[in-house]
Amino acid sequence: MTKPTILRAAELPASTLAELDALFTVLHLPEDEAQIPAFLQRHGAAVTGLALRKTVVDRAMLDALPALEIIASYSAGLDNVDLEAVHARGILVRNSSNILARDVANTAIGLLLAVTRDMVRADAFVRDGSWAGGATYPLGRSVVGMTVGVVGLGAIGMEVASRLQALGAKVAYTGPRPKPVDLPYHASIVDLAAECDAIVLTCPLTEATHHAVDARVLQALGPQGYLINIARGPVVDEDALVAVLGQNGIAGAGLDVFEHEPQVPKALLEHPHVVLTPHLGSGTEETRQAMADNVVDVLAEHFGLRGPRQVPGKAGH
Repeated sequence: MTKPTILRAAELPASTLAELDALFTVLHLPEDEAQIPAFLQRHGAAVTGLALRKTVVDRAMLDALPALEIIASYSAGLDNVDLEAVHARGILVRNSSNILARDVANTAIGLLLAVTRDMVRADAFVRDGSWAGGATYPLGRSVVGMTVGVVGLGAIGMEVASRLQALGAKVAYTGPRPKPVDLPYHASIVDLAAECDAIVLTCPLTEATHHAVDARVLQALGPQGYLINIARGPVVDEDALVAVLGQNGIAGAGLDVFEHEPQVPKALLEHPHVVLTPHLGSGTEETRQAMADNVVDVLAEHFGLRGPRQVPGKAGH
């Protein structure tokens, strides 16, 4: 039987590449963007599946892949995909949001605790001898009893909400529409921010959410409020955030994503009440492998090559 042809536009673990090679005829998208049009002109008509991460999938690429049936994304975000064009052509899209949700949620909680308890500077306080020298470290803020707003109550947002409740926080949320959950709903981010001590961004990047967190939202959050972003950088108007932080307009921020990453504004790098991480929300060995496994499984199941992956159970279970 002839193997289906897939186009790999993602860096994947070696074990995953071996699995793909065993199941499919795999074409590798050139890293040099200048070579891509000619490559697609030669090979695009044969491609029926796409293993994707950051490559932009626009109408021009779709035109070059007329037989494409399915896109399997290694990531949760699909802001690099023209979803309207994809859906119009009947192409299936599958991402990894359910798989990475728990580790990304853990990252959000880590950032919230780091910024409210000032853990980065507290670490330096111990290392530089200040504690041993008799100095007293300032008190932080408690998440217990805080009202924390979740922006986007999808798979990641639900995981964040459950963790916040376990920590003793009260949770509210906003999104395009109310969901069947027992949590207070606010129709706008401004209204949510005005009622919360912190907001956690977990929403996808779309035209509607681009710069959704602007000066109005930050002003509503206020000088005692915290911003946590593990969504996408451009959900936040970074210039507005820099300006508000410079005026002590919010208490602090924990940021895993940035508007023009990996470039980060100097004002954020130098601000004492901002905790920064390098887009590592899903960055654990276990979750990245599970995400890669999902790419293989989604493609294999679509083409009828095998059923769901059998994960061995632990002894005694």
